[in-house]
Amino acid sequence: MTGRFRRQPTGWGPRLWARLSLGVRSVAGQVFALQAVIVLLLIAAAAAALVLQSRYDSQRDARNRSLAAAESFAHAPGLPAALRAPDPTAVLQPLADAARRASGVDFIAVMSTDGVRYTDSRPELIGRRATGDLSRAVAGESFTETFTGEPSDAVRAVVPVRDARGDVVGLVGTGIEVANVSDMVEGQLPLLVGAAAGALLLGTGGAFLVSRRLRRQTHGLRADEMARMNEHHEAVLHAVREGVLIIGTDHRLVLANDEARRLLGLAPDAEGRHVAALGLDAGTTELLVSGRIATDEVHLAGDRLLAVNVRPAKPYGGQPSGTVMTLRDSTELAALSGRAEVARERLQLLYDAGVRIGTTLDVVRTAEELSEVAVPRFADFVTVELLEPVLRGDEPSSAAGAYTEMRRAAMSGVRTDQPLQPVGDIIRFIVPTAPMAAALNAGEAVLAPDLNAAMGWRAQDSQGTREALDYGLHSLISVPLQARGAVLGMANFWRAADTPEAFDEEDRSFAMELAARAAVSIDNARRFTREHATAVALQRSLLPRVLPDLTAVDVAFRYLPAKAGVGGDWFDVIPLPGARVALVVGDVVGHGVHAAATMGRLRTAVHNFSTLDLPPDELLGHLDELISRIDQSDTGGDGAEGEDAVGKTGDEPAAITGATCLYAVYDPVSGRCVMASAGHPGPALIRPDGDVEFPELPAGLPLGVGGMPFEATGFRLPEGSRLVLFTDGLVEDRRRDFDTGLGLLRDTLSRPGRSPEQACADVLAALLSPVPGDDIALLIADTRRLDADRIAEWEVPGEAAAVSRVRNAGAAQLAAWGLEDVSFTTELILSELVTNAIRYGSAPVRVRLLRDRTLICEVSDGSSTSPHLRYAATTDEGGRGLFLVAQYADRWGVRYTDRGKVIWAELPLTARAEPPAPAPLDLDALEDLAW
Repeated sequence: MTGRFRRQPTGWGPRLWARLSLGVRSVAGQVFALQAVIVLLLIAAAAAALVLQSRYDSQRDARNRSLAAAESFAHAPGLPAALRAPDPTAVLQPLADAARRASGVDFIAVMSTDGVRYTDSRPELIGRRATGDLSRAVAGESFTETFTGEPSDAVRAVVPVRDARGDVVGLVGTGIEVANVSDMVEGQLPLLVGAAAGALLLGTGGAFLVSRRLRRQTHGLRADEMARMNEHHEAVLHAVREGVLIIGTDHRLVLANDEARRLLGLAPDAEGRHVAALGLDAGTTELLVSGRIATDEVHLAGDRLLAVNVRPAKPYGGQPSGTVMTLRDSTELAALSGRAEVARERLQLLYDAGVRIGTTLDVVRTAEELSEVAVPRFADFVTVELLEPVLRGDEPSSAAGAYTEMRRAAMSGVRTDQPLQPVGDIIRFIVPTAPMAAALNAGEAVLAPDLNAAMGWRAQDSQGTREALDYGLHSLISVPLQARGAVLGMANFWRAADTPEAFDEEDRSFAMELAARAAVSIDNARRFTREHATAVALQRSLLPRVLPDLTAVDVAFRYLPAKAGVGGDWFDVIPLPGARVALVVGDVVGHGVHAAATMGRLRTAVHNFSTLDLPPDELLGHLDELISRIDQSDTGGDGAEGEDAVGKTGDEPAAITGATCLYAVYDPVSGRCVMASAGHPGPALIRPDGDVEFPELPAGLPLGVGGMPFEATGFRLPEGSRLVLFTDGLVEDRRRDFDTGLGLLRDTLSRPGRSPEQACADVLAALLSPVPGDDIALLIADTRRLDADRIAEWEVPGEAAAVSRVRNAGAAQLAAWGLEDVSFTTELILSELVTNAIRYGSAPVRVRLLRDRTLICEVSDGSSTSPHLRYAATTDEGGRGLFLVAQYADRWGVRYTDRGKVIWAELPLTARAEPPAPAPLDLDALEDLAW
C-alpha cells in the first residue's frame, strides 16, 4: 500500500503490512492464508485430541493398574485367613505397603465387607470406614471407578476377597490419585507442544512454497481477475469460428472448443481419449501423432474440407507440452472467397474501365472502349447508342421525343455472328415498356433477366427479337448514359448462351456504375470534339489558304492538327520586294483555342514586320519585343509577371511565352538564303544531287523570353535546291525521339525526282504516327534562280548628267524585253529615284531592273536617310518626286542594307488603260523636282 502521495510507507511494520495486504489480495496470497489457517486449526485440534487421549489413556492405565494390583492382592494365598486373624492390620499392613510399592499404585486398602479399612497408605485412615458405594464388590463384582471425595480423588478398583467356599470375606481397594494421573499428562505436554509447533512450521512452510509457486503461475492475479480471465478464455475459445484442439505429449486430447467439436463431430467425452480413438480420418490422425508442423493442409472430415494448421505448444519446464491444432472450414471459405472473388473482379473491371475508357477524347472511340472493356468479363455482347448531336460534339437536346432515335456507335461481342443491328444503324425506341425506353424514361438502369418474358422488347421488333432469342440472347441490362443531367446515349449489356446465368440486381448496380464512368468520358470527348472543331476552324481560318504563285520558289505544304487538340503551329510564304520570298514556320506551345488565337496574332505580326523588309534576325528581335509587350498587357504586370503567367487557368489570359519561329529569306537573283531561328528546329536542305543536310543555325531563345539578340546565318543555295521547313511534331512523338525522326526525314527526302507535293505526301506517310500528339506543319520549297537575261544593272556616277543616260539605258532594256508599253512610266520612276539618290544620297549609286511577274526598279545608294512621301504646296519648287513614284507604281518601298538603302518600285508588265494626257511631259524637266 502507498501513502497519500503514492509514496512507499517507511518503517518495517508498515512495509510488512503493505506487502501482506498486497499479497492477500492475490490468489496466491489468499491460498497461503487459507492454508495457514487450516494448518493452524488442524494442529490445534490434533494437540487437543492428543491431550484428551493422553488423559484418557492415563486414566485407563490407572484403572488397569489399580484393578490388576487389587486382583493380585485379593487372590494372594492366605489373605482370607489373615482377615480372620485377631489383628488383621498387623498381618496385612506390611504386605499391603510392599505390594503398593511394587505395583506403583498410590494406595492398597484391605477392608472388611462393611468397608472398615484394615490397611491403608495413610495409617490414620486405618479403622475408618471407606466412603463410596462398595455394594457391588460385596456382592462379588470387581469394578473400577473414579472416586471423588475424601480423603482424595482417585481412580480406584475394588475387588472382593473370597474364601475357599467362595464367600466374600473382605474387600481390596487399590487406586491412583487423580492428581498423579494429571501429572503424567502434563509431563507429556512439552512434547505435544513441540510437535505441534514443528507441524505448524512445516505446514506454513509448505503452504508458502505452494503459494509462491502459485503466484508464479498466476502472475500475482487476484481472484476476480482470474475469474474474468477464465470467463474471457471460455468465451473466446468457444465463440471463435475456428476449431482449436490441444493434444498432450501422450497424444491424448486435452481440450477441444465448440467449433472443433462441430467440425470433427467429436463425442461429449472426447477429452482424455487418444487421438486414434477420436474417429478422425487417417490423414488427420497421422498428422496429430507425428507432431510435425503443418500449414493450411486440407483434410477430409465427413463432407467437409478442413484447412488444418499444427504447431507445437510452448515447452513448459524445459519439457514439451504437446501440440495445438487449428481448423477452418474451407468449404464455407470457398463460398466466401467465391463472393469475394466476384467482388474483386468487379473492382478490377471498374479500375480497367477507368484506365481504358476515355483515352483518346474521341466520342466514337470512347463508346467502343466501353463496349470492349465489358466483354467478356461482364457481358457477352455490348452495344452503345449515342444521340446524333453527341456524335457531332454538340449539346444533346432535351426536347420531348429527342431520345426516341439514336445511332449505334459501338458494338463488341464474344462472337462476330451476332443478330444485333450493326454499327451505324439508327436504333428506335418506340415501345415505352421495352427495357431501353423504360430506362430512358426512368433515368436509371432497367433489368430484363428473361428476354422471353420481355414483351415490350419483343413488340418493338418482332422479327429481330425472334432472331436474337433463337441465337441465345436471354438477359439484358439497359442503362442510359447520363452526364451533367443530360442523356448522351444508351448502353445495353446482353448475355447469351455463352453465359447461362442471367443478370441480377447486383449486376444492374454494377452496370450503372460502369455506365456512369463511361458517360463522363463520353461527355468529355463530346466537349473536346466541339472545342476541337472550333479550334480547327479558327486555326484553318488563320492559316494561309492559298500560297502565292512566285517565281523564286515552288511550294507545297501540309498542316495536320493534333488528335488531342489543335495547337499553335503555323507556316507562311510571304513575297518580298526584289522577287525575294520569306519562308516562315512557327510553333506556339500548348493546344486549344488560345494556342490557335496566339498563332494568328504571331502570323499577323510577322506579316506586318515583313513589310518593313527587315533582316531575319531583326524581324525576330522585333517579334520578341512585341510578344513581351503583349504578355505584359495580357497579364497586367511587368516582364517577370508575364513569364509567371504561363500556365494560368481560369479567366486570366495566358502569356504567349513559349512560341518558336524560323524565318528565312531567299533571293532568287543571288541565290542567297538568310535565316534566323527563335528556338525552332532548323530546315532540311536537299541539294540538286540528292544529298540531304541540316544546316547548323545559331540556337536562339524562344519568342517572349527576351534578353538575348538573335543571329542570322546566310548561305548560297545551288540552283535547284530544296528547302524543307517543319515543326517538331513531324519528327518527334511519344515513341520516337528527335534524332530518330530526323534520320527518318533524311531517308525520305533523299529520294530524288519528286515534286514538292509528292515529297509532302511521302514525308507524312513515313513519319506520321496513327495518333499524332502535336500539330504538324510542313513546308517544302523548290528554289529557282532568276535568269541572267532578266536582270539589268548599272553603276551611276554622282553627277546630274548621268540621270538621262540611265533613263535611256533603261528604255533600251525595256525595248529589248518587249515592255515598250511601260517604258514611259519606268523612265519617269527611274528619273525621280536616281535624281534623288544623287542629290540626297551618297555613293555608290546603283540601278537594277528585274523582269519577274512584275517589273521591279531598284535604286540603291550608300545613305541610310529614309525618304518620306509628302504633299507639296502649290508654291513649293520640289517635293513631288516620291509622290509621282507612288502614283505610277503598284508598290514601292525602302529596304535597308548593311551599307545603305534600296528604294524599289514595282510596275505591271503592261500599261494600264488611262485617259490620254493633254500633252507629253518633259522628263528632263522632272529631274529638277525635289522630294
